[in-house]
Amino acid sequence: MEYTTLGSTGMEVSRICLGCMSFGSSDWREWVLDEEESREIIERAIDLGINFFDTANMYSMGESERVLGNVLAEYDRDEQVVATKGFFQMDEDNPNSGGLSRKAIEQELANSLERLGMDTIDLYQIHRYDYDTPISETLRALDDAVRRGQIRHAGASSMWAHQFADAQHTSDRLGLDSFATMQNHYNLAYREEEREMLPLCEREGVGVMPWSPLARGYLTRPHEEIDATTRGETEEHMYEHPYREGGGREINERVAELAAEKGVTMAQIALSWLLHQDAVDAPILGTTSVEHLEQAVEALEIDLSESDQAYLEEPYEPVRVSGHE
Repeated sequence: MEYTTLGSTGMEVSRICLGCMSFGSSDWREWVLDEEESREIIERAIDLGINFFDTANMYSMGESERVLGNVLAEYDRDEQVVATKGFFQMDEDNPNSGGLSRKAIEQELANSLERLGMDTIDLYQIHRYDYDTPISETLRALDDAVRRGQIRHAGASSMWAHQFADAQHTSDRLGLDSFATMQNHYNLAYREEEREMLPLCEREGVGVMPWSPLARGYLTRPHEEIDATTRGETEEHMYEHPYREGGGREINERVAELAAEKGVTMAQIALSWLLHQDAVDAPILGTTSVEHLEQAVEALEIDLSESDQAYLEEPYEPVRVSGHE
């Protein structure tokens, strides 16, 4: 396993972050693994040297946090870097169970800590931007959580670059802890973040941990085979992103071609490309298979030449912005 410093936090994290959206309860979404199967993957990840785990309160409505906490409790907590998120409404009868008001942050953070069985969360992220709450209110609540020792760092997720720049400026102006990380939507088939967000993060020393590094599976198998997966058949959000638009299909074909040439999987080529991007610290990899997890770790050893990268990138065309809402 390779390790890197996460932005300016000083924390050393594995180059691959294990995303835990697929762990928790199949009652939430059909492709999600229940606790026993989830445990097998988390334990194998630790064996492989992964020390960075990302979950959220809304994944399986809290079950993902609980499962992750149960497994990690059997290991040395000091060796783990745990991230979770809050924003989406957790109780349909309680509007204050979502959003980024002080009330929502404090109560949902407390709930996440309880489910995880931890005193402190290493990285607590806002899952989206809250248009109904002033960013100063959100930042003050997060800064207080740092001072209480409930979280070590605060992070942000998909938003417009001007919103993120305003948040960082507000933190600086008010003397508050600023966002240390950006969890944004970025992969070979969706590169709109290269225009403004990634340069901003590099300039500000913000750690970048992209979600959907394999484009929800679109970069893992030939274009015409995507619907054959369980997620492709059942996931209502599978096609909301513009992976098939613009040059997406040709990118998919070139990933398949280069994978065949190098004798590796399409997923390994797509992940390797992301790991070669200077702005990226640790892609968040979600998986329901130990085999796919092991292959992802092997992708760290794949060397893509500049010409390989250019060949994969060349078909890309601008697409609609996706993932902010």
